[in-house]
Amino acid sequence: MIQFSFIIPVYNRPHQIKELLESFKALKYSSAYEIVIVEDGSTICSSEIVASYQDVLDISYYQKPNSGPGDSRNFGMSLAKGNYYIILDSDVLLPPDYLEHVSAFLKHSYVDCFGGADAAHHSFTNLQKAINYTMTSFLTTGGIRGSKKAVQHFEPRSFNMGISKKAFEATLGFAKIHPGEDPDLSHRITKAGFETAFVPNIAVFHKRRVSWSSFMLQVKKFGLVRPILNKWHPQGAKITFWLPTLFICLSVVSMLLGIFYCWLFLLPLVSYVSFIFADASLKTKNTGIGFMAVLAMFIQFFGYGYGFLKSTIYIHWLEKDPQKQFPSLFFK
Repeated sequence: MIQFSFIIPVYNRPHQIKELLESFKALKYSSAYEIVIVEDGSTICSSEIVASYQDVLDISYYQKPNSGPGDSRNFGMSLAKGNYYIILDSDVLLPPDYLEHVSAFLKHSYVDCFGGADAAHHSFTNLQKAINYTMTSFLTTGGIRGSKKAVQHFEPRSFNMGISKKAFEATLGFAKIHPGEDPDLSHRITKAGFETAFVPNIAVFHKRRVSWSSFMLQVKKFGLVRPILNKWHPQGAKITFWLPTLFICLSVVSMLLGIFYCWLFLLPLVSYVSFIFADASLKTKNTGIGFMAVLAMFIQFFGYGYGFLKSTIYIHWLEKDPQKQFPSLFFK
């Protein structure tokens, strides 16, 4: 019998923990489950918020020195009472039918590791909705963060990820790299002989970043970490990881040729930008979000593309040690 334990690391996010716990109260699931919250060395603690929910939710709350989200998830899983762990980021909200869909999927098609998609809640800011669009749209990411066509060989992400106790014990959980600890674990779970899958209908509402600068830093780190993961898990390397870097090059060439030679060279870039604007505006029913989605797309591609190229040069071409070259990506 599956017994669920939710594992949620938190760092300086008491307000978002409150919103997440409110969404737990609205879950329709009738069986018992546990919530394990791990305070990862926060200077602004969530203890009072958590205490206010302990009469209505089964919550275990732990505080520890800062060691990163991956190590905090491992800490939570090692103390959890359940035999199947669901990993969530602290900045997500759960739809009411989330756990019903997870339980039904595992009863019908059991796997030791699953992942789900993310979406924007109607209460999110326009900036958050624009960033969500660029991170999930087929036009910008190819839908790699979750689609119905990606049921098998899916790399779950830790904002919405399940892992059995058996798979956790076999792999020892997350590494101390961040970001990138979730695809790394997905690869190691597969190498250990376990199956991963995408679960439809369990998208969480993911707030992501709340400023352009934090989004730029995030996607740059995503780009920096991917060549490291490719080095560790070469079977997971894909030519498509080069697309953002290629986009940078083509955009610069297109603009230079369009300005100094012939405006027709601008057409491919202008057409793509127009598609992004139109698609985002239609899907969000807001032209303002459409404009912001265009800006988010440029930030995402340029940040990721630059980080990916820089890391490729150091890790693959110059064969530098990842932890020494990019210490900010690793927790001790």
